[in-house]
Amino acid sequence: MVTVPDGSTLKTDPRAVLSWALYDWAAQPFFTLITTFVFSPYFASVLAATPEEGQSLWGFATAAAGLGIAIMAPILGSVADATGRRKLWIFVFSIPFVISCWMFWYAEPGGSNSIAIALVAFAVGTLSIEIATVFNNAMMPSLVPAPQVGRLSSFGWAAGYASALITLAIALLLFSADSHTGKTLAGISPVLGLDPATQEGDRVTGPFSALWYALFVLPMFFFVPDASAKEKFTTAIRKGLSELHASLSQARANRNIFQFLIANMIFKDGLVALFAFGGIYSAGQLGWGSIEIGIFGIIVIITGILGLLLAGPMDDRLGARPVIIFSLVILMICGLGMVSIDKTTVFFIIKTQAAPEGAQFASLPEQVFIGLGAVIGSVAGPLQASSRSLLIRLAPREHMSQYFGLLALSGKVTSFMAPLAVGIVTALTGSQAGGMSVVLVFFAVGLVLMWGVKEQRAG
Repeated sequence: MVTVPDGSTLKTDPRAVLSWALYDWAAQPFFTLITTFVFSPYFASVLAATPEEGQSLWGFATAAAGLGIAIMAPILGSVADATGRRKLWIFVFSIPFVISCWMFWYAEPGGSNSIAIALVAFAVGTLSIEIATVFNNAMMPSLVPAPQVGRLSSFGWAAGYASALITLAIALLLFSADSHTGKTLAGISPVLGLDPATQEGDRVTGPFSALWYALFVLPMFFFVPDASAKEKFTTAIRKGLSELHASLSQARANRNIFQFLIANMIFKDGLVALFAFGGIYSAGQLGWGSIEIGIFGIIVIITGILGLLLAGPMDDRLGARPVIIFSLVILMICGLGMVSIDKTTVFFIIKTQAAPEGAQFASLPEQVFIGLGAVIGSVAGPLQASSRSLLIRLAPREHMSQYFGLLALSGKVTSFMAPLAVGIVTALTGSQAGGMSVVLVFFAVGLVLMWGVKEQRAG
């Protein structure tokens, strides 16, 4: 039990902490199955006329969602801080999220409106779950004492990783079938009579994500305490925007922190695009189906967990800035390697034979792609975790909450830019590799800005 600023006491409730973390567990299938590894490759390789068109359209939908998040998240986040009411808003945005997930089922091959259904469902679903997450994150300070917030955040992150592994395994073993054999990774026909010919195993990941979320988000509503309303909605908006303006002004006055926040904004945009298009890119360039992409996803998730385990001690020993810079350099090198690969080419100039029909991961390009993706997975998590720890070392202690709000804002406010750039360049060049190359620019600019950041506390 500890004393909090308003003079009251805060006692950690393990049931409330677990219920809060289950939100990440509940939401993760949307990002794993829909955004990256199962549905988005299906969209690009089956629904769209070409993988290039699919990547372009998916980029525009991602950008539209990101723009909506950039506009709404700061305002609604300020409302959450000023009113104290969070669970009501999570419920409000959960409704369109669940509906959007269910709509993916109706994006069937050859349907006259399938592309529109998929894109609208994806944009609305992404917007809804990201805004709901703003309110879920806002409950963290009321759950544990301030020194334990980092551990709480890591616990939620770990729950998300575990959910990603389990739900992706379920999709591969029970739902998604190989296009050649009609069997799942477990060697069986898809459960529930799902028809491989109409990609029902890929499309069912939408309703599955909806049901998973609806089931596992319930403990948060029942067991996580929510503050009573402190101010009216309109008053909260005015107060929240005023505090946001004051925080931004304070950050601009400290050049070191401001430069870090701008760098974070840019390289986070690159990460958003990298994960939004990873599955689509592998489907188009290597001809992978849902089974191959799913296995690839499991490898990336596992190396991500290992990377986080190794990066924590390195962060404590060497500092967060070296971890961030190292991660960005590796992302650029591996990203360049990945855009150099297609079915018969490695590193732009090395020619090799394509894999035999139906052979899994038998070609050199596929094997190199998996290796590079595994390395990317191992540094993507540490990049984000060390960004948080670097802010703790840079920000004045008396303004820590404000600066964490700005860190969240910098990771969202331009999250539409990289996906939009990928979509535009892909459309203009007619090349998936050309479009994905844009992501390297965001990592490079973030690296240049990070190079000038000094790891020392302000104030």
